[in-house]
Amino acid sequence: MTEQLITLKIENNIAMVHLNRADKHNAIDMAMFHALDKVSKKLRKNKAIRAVFLCGNGEDFCSGLDVKSVMNEQSNILKLLFKFIPGSSNLAQRVSTNWRKIPVPVVAIIQGRCWGGGLQIALGADFRITSPDASLSIMEAKWGLIPDMGANLALRELVNIDVAKQLAMTGKTITAEQALNYGLVTQVTDDPYQAAIEFIEPFIERSPDSVAAVKKLYNNNWNKKSWHMLAKESWYQIKVILGKNQQRAVKKQLKPDQAKDFDNRQNW
Repeated sequence: MTEQLITLKIENNIAMVHLNRADKHNAIDMAMFHALDKVSKKLRKNKAIRAVFLCGNGEDFCSGLDVKSVMNEQSNILKLLFKFIPGSSNLAQRVSTNWRKIPVPVVAIIQGRCWGGGLQIALGADFRITSPDASLSIMEAKWGLIPDMGANLALRELVNIDVAKQLAMTGKTITAEQALNYGLVTQVTDDPYQAAIEFIEPFIERSPDSVAAVKKLYNNNWNKKSWHMLAKESWYQIKVILGKNQQRAVKKQLKPDQAKDFDNRQNW
């Protein structure tokens, strides 16, 4: 990765991605934007991994945008916001939306500050497990901006619209417990890393194809019309049934002593 701003380690088919700029509270500069984009695209192609843990080294998960560094050159704004197709993700948005496209559960493990761009990154994950001392904020309002790094996709799924408006319009900083009550985080615990290990175990016990299919079905169709959800549901089910892993899942339930390990997942 670029200057090891992002580190990647894979153990037991769990990919551990760390924001590695602890001396700057993992604030996101241009190099980190590119490194996050690169590592998330790489993981999307890896059919062997079963989960991704998204972490920040040091006392904070991510304090947000490194404003001085990014604003140092006006061309950086164009690089972050430019896109060929209006409905696609630009570089700024891909640090959030890319995690949604990886066909395995992505868990953000959060401590300390998770502000601005840091929260945008974390909201791209499927689940967020935080320490009690974590604080979260959609910080863009304090700079006279709107949240524009792709996490609005998750916000509309997780919280009521009045809560989303309040957080995005004010830049209010909330505690981990408040975030849990709002539905922004999944769990608050004294040891979020260990909790993430325990949390992910039931997912790994299931077919990687059924897990991937559910993630794609829900992420891409949750807010679409009923007929669209029903059509995709049927199509994905056929694809799952035609794969080897569904047969192995049945064997694990009926004859566990004869069951084989799951194959790597199909293309999702």
